Amino acid sequence: MKDKIKVIITNDQNTVKIPTGVRMLIRRCCNAVLINEAFKGSAEISVTIVDDEAIHTLNLQHRGIDRSTDVLSFPLGVDGVYDLNNDTGAQMLGDIVISIETAVKQADLYGHSLDREIAFLTVHSMLHLLGYDHEPGGMELVKMREKEEAVLTQLGLVRNGSYYTVEE
Repeated sequence: MKDKIKVIITNDQNTVKIPTGVRMLIRRCCNAVLINEAFKGSAEISVTIVDDEAIHTLNLQHRGIDRSTDVLSFPLGVDGVYDLNNDTGAQMLGDIVISIETAVKQADLYGHSLDREIAFLTVHSMLHLLGYDHEPGGMELVKMREKEEAVLTQLGLVRNGSYYTVEE
C-alpha cells in the first residue's frame, strides 16, 4: 500500500475570507516537509485556521503567554513515535493552528504575499510536529530556518526579505 498523507483543514473563523488555493497550498507544504524529512509511512495532520482572539486564548491556555501569535503547533509524537489512527494505520503527527489575521498582518509587514506567509507558517509548524525546536536559538534555530527555506524554495515561494523586525 502506498503511503498517504491526510491533511484535515478547518476554517474556524469568519474575520478573513480564505483565498482560493490556500487549502491546496497548505497540503502541498505538509507533503513537501514530509518528503524533505524522508518521513516514512502514512500520516495525518490537522490544520485549523482561526482569528487572533482564538489563538490568543489557546496561547494563554497551553503556553501561559497572554497574547495572540501567528501559529501554534501541538505535536502528538515524542522522539519520532506517533499515535496511530486505528482505522487507517496513519501516524497522527498533531495539530497546527494558524491565525489568519496575524498572517495577513505579517505578509504586509514582511512585504510578501499571503500565500508565502501561510506557507511559511505551515512549514514552520510541520517541522515542530516532527520534533524540531527553535526556542533554544543557536544552531537549532539556524537548522530550522534552513529547512524552512529549502521547502519554500522548492514550492516556488522564495524569501524576499527578513523575518526579523524590531520588537516595539
